[in-house]
Amino acid sequence: MINEIKKSAEQKMQKTQEAFKNDLAKVRTGRAHTGILDHVMVDYYGSDVPVNQVANVTLIDARTIGVQPWEKPMLAKIEKAIRDCDLGLNPASMGEIIRVPMPMLTEERRKDLIKVVRGEAEGARVAVRNIRRDSNNEFKNLLKDKTITEDDERRGQDEIQKLTDKYIAEVDKMLAAKEADLLAV
Repeated sequence: MINEIKKSAEQKMQKTQEAFKNDLAKVRTGRAHTGILDHVMVDYYGSDVPVNQVANVTLIDARTIGVQPWEKPMLAKIEKAIRDCDLGLNPASMGEIIRVPMPMLTEERRKDLIKVVRGEAEGARVAVRNIRRDSNNEFKNLLKDKTITEDDERRGQDEIQKLTDKYIAEVDKMLAAKEADLLAV
């Protein structure tokens, strides 16, 4: 019973960490990477689909993303979708390819992005702590039902606390790496 609760908590914490990692990938730095456009949605015959499902997204160089639509009529729609998303990008079409240059980040913009990243990290920490709270409540309910002993409950809570510390340290490490990446000129 204790191992099941521990395994469940660890899986949930792992998912929280993965979600945080994905959120960090969306916060752009000065360098280009194709993952930036993953959440940009394009109107494709009446339904919204990610840009990478209607076009080939590649890196042209370190500061430029290339988007080549599979269908010529999609060129204008993709360009508009990239311009309208909240990333502050200004795409330019050149023939059959859309070039998306990554603008340099100003010091003020970097500080704003660091605030956003710290907020995401705090959200991840809170989620991990909530998982700990839920697991500890499960242990208390098992103790109340006399399914486990007080020693087992204490041992289980200690193991959950160790997991919590491990995943919060992991979130902090990822945050520090992203902050360093944002501050790098």
